[in-house]
Amino acid sequence: MNTESYMQKEQRALQKLINFRLPHRFMTIGIIICITTVFLMFLRETLFGEESLIIRDTLQKSLLIGMLIMSITRSREEDEMIVQLRMQSYAWAFITGVLYALIMPYVEFGVSSVVNGDNETFKNLGDFQVLLFMLMVQLMCYHVLKRHR
Repeated sequence: MNTESYMQKEQRALQKLINFRLPHRFMTIGIIICITTVFLMFLRETLFGEESLIIRDTLQKSLLIGMLIMSITRSREEDEMIVQLRMQSYAWAFITGVLYALIMPYVEFGVSSVVNGDNETFKNLGDFQVLLFMLMVQLMCYHVLKRHR
């Protein structure tokens, strides 16, 4: 196998991964997962008690899965412009997610120091918070860009 055919094979595999989309009917499934999960998050303490860390982690992961399903679902009218808008929304989500992860711990530390005094410790953001923020930004940017095209 020569280098050129190997590069072409790798490029086709990467392009197939980039162009992967779920059928449009999965949007409804993603919305149902998200709504059900948010509803259960509000009722978690009353249904499962305060010591339900496993339930909390499971609900957080299911919310991320629901939003990811919504993010990679094909639009009804999928064309080159929709693909471009989707890529722009992913770029915006990545940039704002990195800025959020860099800036938010300092903002949170500053606010909690002012409110609670000087005995606060510096805390980093968790993975759930950053991923949730990035998926929310991507979904909002995509729908705003699609609406105003």
